[in-house]
Amino acid sequence: MNILISGGTGFIGSALCNLLVSSGHSVTVLSRKPDKVSTFCGAQVKAIKTLESLPVNSQIDVIINLAGAPIADARWTLKRKKLLLSSRINTTRQIIDFISRLTTKPKVLISSSAVGYYGDRGDTILDEESGFHDDFAHNLCAQWEHAASEASDHGVRVCLLRIGLVIGEEGGFLKRMILPFKFGLGGRLGDGQQWMSWIHRQDLINMIEMLINTDHLKGVFNGTAPNPVTNSNFTKTLANCLNRFAIIPAPAFVLKLALGEMSVLLLGGQRVIPKRFLDEGFSFQYETLESALKDVVK
Repeated sequence: MNILISGGTGFIGSALCNLLVSSGHSVTVLSRKPDKVSTFCGAQVKAIKTLESLPVNSQIDVIINLAGAPIADARWTLKRKKLLLSSRINTTRQIIDFISRLTTKPKVLISSSAVGYYGDRGDTILDEESGFHDDFAHNLCAQWEHAASEASDHGVRVCLLRIGLVIGEEGGFLKRMILPFKFGLGGRLGDGQQWMSWIHRQDLINMIEMLINTDHLKGVFNGTAPNPVTNSNFTKTLANCLNRFAIIPAPAFVLKLALGEMSVLLLGGQRVIPKRFLDEGFSFQYETLESALKDVVK
């Protein structure tokens, strides 16, 4: 199949490109820096800077939308919030406009979102039909998903993938945590009782492959492992995998002072289960946090 990916040079996208190319697919990556695509995705991947460079009679079977500025890279100022929104919504709208112009429509649009859609829900177990707490993260994801859903107006199957914390080598949120934990400086965040819905990167890209190949799947899917953990348990498990202690907590008031509104990403959480993938019989390679972390820190 011919597959177009936005955000293909990122932590998830680069691994996904490798999987798709190895499976025999033709992959094109939309990137602001097309000269960097081969470095991250391999020489077999075609790079484009704008969708306008593709003719309207292009044969695109699948579009995967992973684009978006990192949500935790900077304090949530008004300017930063606008960037987080525009980097997701504008790219998604460009994709919908591109679909509208194509002579032959793609079979499916898989658009990323995040478990932040649910907001901070405490200990409530959340599946794809659960409600939400109204906050910035929810509104960001809701607008993102709404924009992507418009592809269905053009007869395209739409899958919205709400992704949790992705564990993998050489990137993701874990990259920032490993070093202090190696020096024994790690610890829980706040009281450590907030839930962390995580997933190994390999399982996530296998989920995407399943969505590509299963024609009856559409709508919302939680891209998480089936066993979320509290921050306290995550901290202990990571420390054990590194043969270190985790005894230096980060007090909630310090995180709130340092990060402002963005501290909700660390002090709040979601207890998410991937019910729809489980119902479809998806087989996880890494069901437990310990198995996922051991694979990464080995």
